[in-house]
Amino acid sequence: MGRLGRLDDQPLRGSARSPVLTSAGVIEKPEVMDPRAGGGHGGWIVTVYNNDYNTYDQVVSILIAATSCTPDEAHIETWEIDHLGKSVVHHGSLEECTNVADVISTIGIRVEVSQEG
Repeated sequence: MGRLGRLDDQPLRGSARSPVLTSAGVIEKPEVMDPRAGGGHGGWIVTVYNNDYNTYDQVVSILIAATSCTPDEAHIETWEIDHLGKSVVHHGSLEECTNVADVISTIGIRVEVSQEG
C-alpha cells in the first residue's frame, strides 16, 4: 500500500506517548487512558485508513477540521495512518462519530465508524 505524501522523514513533535522532562529533572510518563475502558466517550470510534492519493497536509487539515484536535495530534494520527495502515482518530457517541466520519470522507479517504471493543 502506498504512503500518504512524502513527508516521512520529518520528525513528529510533542507525542503524547513520549516521557516528559519536568523542571525537577525527573522523567515522568504521562497518564494515558485505556481506550478499552470506554472513558465516557460514548462507545464508538472513527478509524481512518491509508491510501495512495491523499497527502499528509490534506489528512492533517481534515482531521483538525473534523475532530478539533491539535495540529500535533493530527500529525501523529496521520503518521499512524501512513505507517500502520490505519488510525483511530476519534471516540464518541454514534452521532458524533458519524458526523466526524462524514467530514473526513469528503477528501476521498476511507473512514469507518464502529463500536469500541
